[in-house]
Amino acid sequence: MPELPEVETMRRGVMPTVGSQIVKAEQPPCQRRPILLEPCIADLDRRVRGRTIEQIDRLGKRVLVVLDSGDALVIEPRMTGLVLLADPPGPEHLRLRLGLEGGSCRELLFWDRRGLGTVRLLTGEQLKRNVLDRLGPDALAITAEQFRMRLRTSRRAIKVALLDQSSLAGIGNLYAAEILFRAGVDPRVRCDRLTGPQWSRIHAAIIEVLLEAIRHEGSTLSDGTYRNALNQSGNYQNYHQVYDRQGQHCRRCSEGTVRRIVQAQRSTFFCPICQRKSGRHPEVREIQVSRFSPAAVHC
Repeated sequence: MPELPEVETMRRGVMPTVGSQIVKAEQPPCQRRPILLEPCIADLDRRVRGRTIEQIDRLGKRVLVVLDSGDALVIEPRMTGLVLLADPPGPEHLRLRLGLEGGSCRELLFWDRRGLGTVRLLTGEQLKRNVLDRLGPDALAITAEQFRMRLRTSRRAIKVALLDQSSLAGIGNLYAAEILFRAGVDPRVRCDRLTGPQWSRIHAAIIEVLLEAIRHEGSTLSDGTYRNALNQSGNYQNYHQVYDRQGQHCRRCSEGTVRRIVQAQRSTFFCPICQRKSGRHPEVREIQVSRFSPAAVHC
């Protein structure tokens, strides 16, 4: 957390900064664990000062602030990072401030409570070598056939494989659980044992769940950490079917009880009735995404 829907929401939220000129980059005093900031703030300020923000992009779980110099400020929120325009949740965890002029926004902020996020200013070549070449296709852009071909021979459980950013970029623990529930697939099934219809349902569920979550501006969990660019909570947590609902009745079948297991040191939530190892549960509907176009979401 944040995952693709939250980062896409952040990207959209800070789009008003496009066309603004950066007048200063500063690292506010912080007594907490420092984030990874490359280069050091003095060098970063020198390289971005006077530059215009040309675009705000997203690569998987990263926000890219693209400058007219060709450099890109790559912000990876990781567990608790936020990219903001409004006042942060608290001043003690503010990690970077970009002063702006010439547009509607006065500043662009990066806030991170746990200090696990990273901010790196990269040239075009560094971006390709250090980020692009290490990421798989974006989860909202990959085709059904590309998705199946990239994972079909893996002996990993499908839930674990969905978290591999080198295979598919953007999906994390929360949305992997929701996607597999939507598709009616047991998270423990190995990729090399999935059927063609199961692959198709998983791919369709990826698109459907992620787009729904983006429409609801992501999920703000019980810790309240995730906020959008205006410091407001998301709403998709109200639509979770299995994530963090262990011991509760399944909202689809009303017969199963949501279980929690651990896979690759991460919690997995699923309904043992709707997501049977033997195959598709009769109540799992076919997912229709014919109206979806990858161009509809900026990736």
